[in-house]
Amino acid sequence: MARLKLDEENWSLECTVVNHLAEVWDQPDHGIWERRGVPRHYVFSKVMCWVAFDRAIKSAERFGFKAPLVKWRVLREAIHRDVCQRGFDPGLDSFVESYGSKLLDASLLLLPSVGFLPPDDPRIRGTIAAVDRHMMRDGFVLRHDPREASGEVQPIEGAFLACSLWLADAHVLAGDIDKAQTMFDRVVAVANDLGLLAEEFDPGAGRQTGNFPQALTHIALINTAHNLSAARADAEKPAVQRSS
Repeated sequence: MARLKLDEENWSLECTVVNHLAEVWDQPDHGIWERRGVPRHYVFSKVMCWVAFDRAIKSAERFGFKAPLVKWRVLREAIHRDVCQRGFDPGLDSFVESYGSKLLDASLLLLPSVGFLPPDDPRIRGTIAAVDRHMMRDGFVLRHDPREASGEVQPIEGAFLACSLWLADAHVLAGDIDKAQTMFDRVVAVANDLGLLAEEFDPGAGRQTGNFPQALTHIALINTAHNLSAARADAEKPAVQRSS
């Protein structure tokens, strides 16, 4: 963490955003993927509202900024409780795309990365396992659940490369470094001769598809490389011997 200090102007902007979220966090939206149709209570949208309050609270505490901390803490807890109660399906043993849904969404893989729940929480492990079962295509992760029945005529998507790297990150946090490395290597292997990656990869056609080059994919690639490197460095550290 860079621990860069905010100035008063930036803090004022952050407070404006957070105070707006206090008014709208419980409203439905179109989600990270900007889904068409009726707005829903997307789990990842709610989680990112939780992130906004969590980080604002920590910034105020660390840098001594004036803020309505009691109100923000109450809202942070309310959002967390709401998501855990309405966004987790015990029968599926997984968080779901939106409240009341039986479908998954690759953005759920980011829940441990943003600190919503610890990576060893059974609900997080259940979600990772559910993605492994239902969201994979030839070793890569789809962003939408392929079991979804939709009346919309949509082009067939390739696997979303950033989502595949999000799964690698989830494996790193869960301590499954070898699984994470396998996923990372799989994504790296489909880059072109310049090392560039697109938005998607079509395993059947064996080619990259979608926006090219895609910043989201490369940001995810850098993050995963850093996470893997840090995890392996920690694993290689000698055990601390306590003196008797």
